[in-house]
Amino acid sequence: MDIADIVSTEFEEFDVETPVSKVVAAFDETAAKVAVVTDEGEYAGVVTARQVVSGHTPPERRVGSLVWHVPRVERHENVREVARLLLGSGSMALPVLGTEGLFGVVTADDLLERVQPFLGVLDVGDVYTHELVTVGLESTFGQALHLLREHRITHLPVVDEGELVGVLSILDLLGVSTREIGRSQGGDPAFEQTGSSHGGFGAREGDVERMLDLPVRNVMTDSVETTTPEASLDDAVARMLDAGVSSLVVTGPDGSAVGIVTKRDALRALTVTDEQRLDVQVYGIDLLDDLTRNELRAMVESVTDKYGNLSVLDARVHLHEHDETLRGTPLLLARARVDTDRGYFIGRGEGYGARHAISLALNDVERQLLDGKTYGRSKKHPDEAYWEKLFGWWLSGPPG
Repeated sequence: MDIADIVSTEFEEFDVETPVSKVVAAFDETAAKVAVVTDEGEYAGVVTARQVVSGHTPPERRVGSLVWHVPRVERHENVREVARLLLGSGSMALPVLGTEGLFGVVTADDLLERVQPFLGVLDVGDVYTHELVTVGLESTFGQALHLLREHRITHLPVVDEGELVGVLSILDLLGVSTREIGRSQGGDPAFEQTGSSHGGFGAREGDVERMLDLPVRNVMTDSVETTTPEASLDDAVARMLDAGVSSLVVTGPDGSAVGIVTKRDALRALTVTDEQRLDVQVYGIDLLDDLTRNELRAMVESVTDKYGNLSVLDARVHLHEHDETLRGTPLLLARARVDTDRGYFIGRGEGYGARHAISLALNDVERQLLDGKTYGRSKKHPDEAYWEKLFGWWLSGPPG
């Protein structure tokens, strides 16, 4: 099964010289999560809504400075490989190449819609995240933004005295940022205005402080889409697609929030293989220049295999490049997260080159394993029934 019939030739496109303010306005209007950036008509990379929100980017900055080099795929690439590349890049869309250059884009939504019938063999309980990060109703915009950055997530269920009352997404925050930037400039930054303009270009310090002090109740979406662990995964994906959301809050028998299931969780179910080998997700994959994926997998397994009573469910590595170099090799910050049936472990390390930085981060993880330190419960461990259901159906066709 390939992606040839789900590639879209309609997408948001901006020249590298476009001001970030105009890109922000387009994201806010269309609810798009990613846009293609071109340089004199040639493909240059992509920029995401998440980049714009998390970077405190000045509105006058050119979008070319934010270009993100994500993997490019061919029109007839297999859906399983595309799902893996979407997860590994952290993007919700990938550029698709044709014989004459950029042909279109493939999005996570289009991919999930294509494979939705195959997902009915799994339940939400097979894939959802038990570890739930929430925010209080009276928390501020700034506090919510900090949680999203710290945990590298895009959704925060909002609770009030233990009751689920709303959801705050990164797109909600983007909408607030856009409105506040527009006000501080005396109008909409993306379009030509008539009449006089009040205030300088860009938010003043006082405007930023007021924006960060906004209460979550003024920013959140108060209609909450929920599901249960017993619901089928294809129904959950259909609800997300129909409602235009990328997550569902998972509730228990008493209606309390017990977890969250996202489109990325559904994509992850497509990437497993019958070899059941650990697939390490890499964010900042272009920095993995002195290390192959197989070598990275071996590094993670060399740490976790020392503990016979530990089952590794998922592993992720985030790489960030600093300006400093040593004989041409950049200083990298590596953040490694290993999800296990005993909880999840996070390690950090800085080193020159990916191999050095990741080794230090994994050493940090191993110290936590030895100390018995854990950050909480993680995903449910897939049992034999999970693998039988998955491989009994999705490669051959949907049930029924």
